[in-house]
Amino acid sequence: MGYLHYQPQNAHRVAVDGRNLLFHVPTTSLFEIDRLDHDVLDLFADRVRISEQDVRDRFEGRVDPATLTERIRALLDLDIVTDGGPAKAERPPIHIENFPLTTVVLNVNTGCNLSCTYCYKEDLDTPSKGRRMALETAKASIEMLLKESPYRDSYNVVFFGGEPLSNLPLIREVVEFAERSFGELGKRVDFTLTTNATLLTEEIVDWLNAHRFGLTVSMDGPKALHDKNRKTVGGKGTYDVVAAKSRMLLERYTSRPVGGRVTLTHGVTAVCEIWDHLKNDIGFHEVGFSPVTSGPIAPFNLTGDELVTVFDEMKRLGRHYRDEALQGRNIGFSNMHQLMSDLYEGRSKALPCGAGLGMLAVDHEGGLNLCHRFTGSDMETYGTVESGIEKERLARFIEDRADRTEKGCATCRIRNICAGGCYHESYAHYSDPMKPTYHYCDLMRDWVDFGIEVYGDLIAKAPAFFTDHIMPRRAYGK
Repeated sequence: MGYLHYQPQNAHRVAVDGRNLLFHVPTTSLFEIDRLDHDVLDLFADRVRISEQDVRDRFEGRVDPATLTERIRALLDLDIVTDGGPAKAERPPIHIENFPLTTVVLNVNTGCNLSCTYCYKEDLDTPSKGRRMALETAKASIEMLLKESPYRDSYNVVFFGGEPLSNLPLIREVVEFAERSFGELGKRVDFTLTTNATLLTEEIVDWLNAHRFGLTVSMDGPKALHDKNRKTVGGKGTYDVVAAKSRMLLERYTSRPVGGRVTLTHGVTAVCEIWDHLKNDIGFHEVGFSPVTSGPIAPFNLTGDELVTVFDEMKRLGRHYRDEALQGRNIGFSNMHQLMSDLYEGRSKALPCGAGLGMLAVDHEGGLNLCHRFTGSDMETYGTVESGIEKERLARFIEDRADRTEKGCATCRIRNICAGGCYHESYAHYSDPMKPTYHYCDLMRDWVDFGIEVYGDLIAKAPAFFTDHIMPRRAYGK
């Protein structure tokens, strides 16, 4: 045996209730390791460059050599140690020729009947000035979806705004057109919509229910917290109407679980209190949290101290999630549920999301955007629904963003979960979507470490939780 070299960027050890777990970074897999594995890793961590004599000095007389060789061979197979040969590529460089679209996001109206103080939408208008998508643009979007991915069995059409329900006539026409178009081909189409809930009526809810929409309601918690930012155009708080409409929705809606989405901004950090209200008082199936650190209006961004508080609160709620999950119960904490899903499925991501590849957002004029967050921004578009995708330019953007060279990501232990972070978060924070979300790095590493601990606990003590609650959630596309 020549020298062996430790590759710490590929291994991360976590202790959970006296058990030693090894997080294999390249595959996002988690293994339980015994004392010998732990001691072998200690040797490599201590010396980095190890000779056969080093191994003998540490283990001779107390470990069977054949057993020791087997353990070291396993580390070589996992690329946690290397024998000095050519380095294994974690994955081949991304080269994109086709765009396997599954989802189009239709920005059906730039108008909104609310005037939330922290809104990131640069093209947002009042209802009277809202620029509405034409039916022909929406139809062309669906035809583009079919053209780019003709062999799929199912597709998703997302309605976005502004407030999408402020252009309900278009949504009705698009649903009719899409169901007919996909149905004639023997394919399935799902519809998704995020709403502020203020325009919901019983008739609208029943229509959405009949077409099995995936629904998310934007709501920021109890009255004092919600009304802090989510106001009407006239400046009045909207909690009372949103709470009443949401309860009506949840009483009538039967086709799919309905989630709540919370925007955390300066002064709004009470994650546990907000979750408790939206889950237990209002009745949402799941509640997810989106911290704002890079919004266009700086006074609403979370400060560094507030962001630490948010992640501490999320871990506190995560411990409650774990305690309930150990009893087979799901408390509906979306952020934690997503992390458990990623770890359970061993998802190793080269890209942070499907934006620009499996999903494109269409603005009201038909321009193709990376995702819904970019519609109306100064970020370049990548073609139109009429002229088609500018594939070469879009492919170059995605390929360059996925390249971790000189970005500091190549040695990060969460690189295949984070994959550089949200394009729009980078764009908003650095004016450059090519940069990873560096301002989140330490907190995200801590959050994922916490998730690995929870996952290790659940997979050992309550494995049925994953088949009972994680996999059904995936079936709903959540």
